[in-house]
Amino acid sequence: MDKKSIKKVVLAYSGGLDTSIIIPWLKENYNNCEVIAVSGNVGQADELEGLQEKAIKTGASKLYVEDLTEEFVEDYIIPTVQAGAKYEKYLLGTSFARPLIAKRLVEIAKAEGADAIAHGCTGKGNDQVRFELAIKHFAPDMKIIAPWRKWNIKSREEEIEYAEAHNVPLRITRETNYSKDKNLWHLSHEGLDLEDAGNEPAYEKPGFLEMSVSPLDAPDKPEYITLGFECGKPVSFNGEKMSAKQIILKLNEVGGKNGIGLLDIIENRLVGMKCRGVYETPGGEILYAAHEYLETLTLDKLTMHKKQELAISFAELVYNGLWFSPLREAMSAFFTATQKNVTGTVKLKLYKGNIIKAGVWSDNALYSEELATFGEDNVYDQTDATGFINLFGLPTVVQAKVNAKQGLTE
Repeated sequence: MDKKSIKKVVLAYSGGLDTSIIIPWLKENYNNCEVIAVSGNVGQADELEGLQEKAIKTGASKLYVEDLTEEFVEDYIIPTVQAGAKYEKYLLGTSFARPLIAKRLVEIAKAEGADAIAHGCTGKGNDQVRFELAIKHFAPDMKIIAPWRKWNIKSREEEIEYAEAHNVPLRITRETNYSKDKNLWHLSHEGLDLEDAGNEPAYEKPGFLEMSVSPLDAPDKPEYITLGFECGKPVSFNGEKMSAKQIILKLNEVGGKNGIGLLDIIENRLVGMKCRGVYETPGGEILYAAHEYLETLTLDKLTMHKKQELAISFAELVYNGLWFSPLREAMSAFFTATQKNVTGTVKLKLYKGNIIKAGVWSDNALYSEELATFGEDNVYDQTDATGFINLFGLPTVVQAKVNAKQGLTE
């Protein structure tokens, strides 16, 4: 990349440690180029406070704060919930936010006539792939600057030293220097004591958890909630009609206070290493549980089993940064088709980190109490099972006779 050709850069800006020091670094290393900061609001709430002043003070010419929350929920979160997609139990909170933010970065870069897009992802992580594949999808010729793959800074401690030397204000200290990512769906924690897999997460330590509480600190009384769905999409909370975004925020609140949604996982990164992280996804865990429960009532066996198989592949696509791919789009079309009868109401009991099923109802229910009952019924002739077993077991009988003839009987 010819540095002299870089006169204007659009930076994915969160105001965190990485992106805060990237502004002065870009200006130092790219001929005092203009830096336009872009913050994609995907529900990180208070993290957006004071961002404008900080970005300008640090050297940016302007800051865009783009409200992407509705698009995030409707076009990314809900389709993933409908797919039932989880990556090694991880509910993909960072994974599906990155392509959305990158899409907006490209739109602004084109509008501003920028020469390059920069991001603060490390060379060890997955996010660099997610950002850059999305950028390549929408602007295949756009130059991409990834400082972590270029500069001499080797650690977050050295980043703090750089920030202090350049008078970059920080909200963290060396003691609270977890690597975090927050949006309306989740909060992730990595680094510090979590890097030792033998350390228990400090769930009870004040300030560690932000969206949830430790189950030990949750109320001693269970809380019941109901969720209504139409075609696999949440439409009501406790009988009140709401948007999907409002429902997720409500579930974050009720789930968080009941200690729901904590995940301590050692996951397999795309770049080949294992990493350890702690995730808070209170509303997401509840929404997944309710949706899966309703599907057990409304989906036929073959569709459910095929859906469960494909959910793993879908999760891997999203995790690996391939949201904008023909296969992901085709799979989403399949999952959408499976949801036409996933309409009904789910009741759950929340108690100290547990989600307990408390009832499910649907006019499209495939479950028949009359058929399944252990009591007397007039709809199922149990003598029919004899012929069914004989036909279903025919290959077993034939194989057993062949084995006996060849002396292979165990």
